[in-house]
Amino acid sequence: MSVVTPFKALRPHRQFVKAVASCPYDVVRVEEARDIVKDNPLNFLHVEKSEIDLQSSIGANDESQYEIARSNLDKLIERKVLFQEKKNCFYIYRQRAGTHAQYGIVAAVSLAEYESGEIKKHELTKADKELDRIKHVMAVDAQTGPVFVTYKAQDFIDRMVKKMVESEPEYDFVADDGISHTVWVISAEKDIAALTKAFAEVHTIYIADGHHRAAAAAAVRKLKKETNPGGGRDESYEYVMAVLFPHNQLKIMSYNRAVTDLNSLDEAEFLRQVRGQFFVSENFAGKSPAQCHEIGMYLGARWYKLNAKDASYDKDDPINILDVSILQDNLLKPVLGIQNPRTDERIEYIGGIRGVQELERLVDSGEFAVAFSLYPTSMEQLMAVSDAGKVMPPKSTWFEPKLRSGIFVHLLTA
Repeated sequence: MSVVTPFKALRPHRQFVKAVASCPYDVVRVEEARDIVKDNPLNFLHVEKSEIDLQSSIGANDESQYEIARSNLDKLIERKVLFQEKKNCFYIYRQRAGTHAQYGIVAAVSLAEYESGEIKKHELTKADKELDRIKHVMAVDAQTGPVFVTYKAQDFIDRMVKKMVESEPEYDFVADDGISHTVWVISAEKDIAALTKAFAEVHTIYIADGHHRAAAAAAVRKLKKETNPGGGRDESYEYVMAVLFPHNQLKIMSYNRAVTDLNSLDEAEFLRQVRGQFFVSENFAGKSPAQCHEIGMYLGARWYKLNAKDASYDKDDPINILDVSILQDNLLKPVLGIQNPRTDERIEYIGGIRGVQELERLVDSGEFAVAFSLYPTSMEQLMAVSDAGKVMPPKSTWFEPKLRSGIFVHLLTA
């Protein structure tokens, strides 16, 4: 059973939504974010990544950034750019990138289920990043961006969504990156009741992206409960704002790797050791793998195809069978000496949306010695890892398109 409920979103008036909606705070660096917002005081990065409004001479860890975030949110409300819904609603949020479209339900999801493990994770969080979001949520007294979650597709929910999107949308705009965002408000009591009941029959929810947001929401819930011992399950802090997508609509892209050096090996010796671990084909014209257990490698201005040997991984282990694990266990660790991919500064992770051209650029520049293109992790693999209670290696999945922040805000105090 999944506890998924409607909520009173704080959201932009229609004429402001495109100006307000921003990329997530954690996909852009501070200087990139400053460039994005320089001509747009309404952009939600002023709230989500408020360190951009600090003087450049002040460190990004300055505590005043959280009060600036609160002030910037208050200004958007005072200027009537944002308003709060008068009643609890669900929302349908469609994203379209080229021919790919995905339809999610924006809702509040029980943090008690997150704590109990009924909402399943597949990534570890970093303490410093989690603490940053805790401070941010506490300061603004709101969850300012949704968690990206998925569930095994249900015909009934699909049919409901298909019918509801025949009506006029509340928002419909194309962002600067060419991705379209469309939102429908679900306010009719019968539709809310039907969706609530339908999700109650969904056995498991999986976090796809936004593990730090979810962890921070759970930590804030604990802090709020300590100061409000009489609070019940209806308190807003008992829930985390999420967008729930059926698993068969989501698109995972590869998360590629580049390494700065060959661990004191020359190219010939490096290739010899790689051939001991993989079947190696030269002149790989495809550059990107066409199937699982196939890896592209760019070295010395040439592409190679690496095929995993059957004995190099355990087909029955949901972690060991992942291509990111096969690369780590059979090449990055034994050949290149990368013992801990979470902390080793010699490895860089490149989202698949940047293409193999970025891998070539990094190596050709001399900044990196070798790069690897990977086949995307599948949704079925992600769910298998989560169901087993295990954690994926770092940077195993890149979901695209990303959810925009600022379209929905979940206030923790009405």
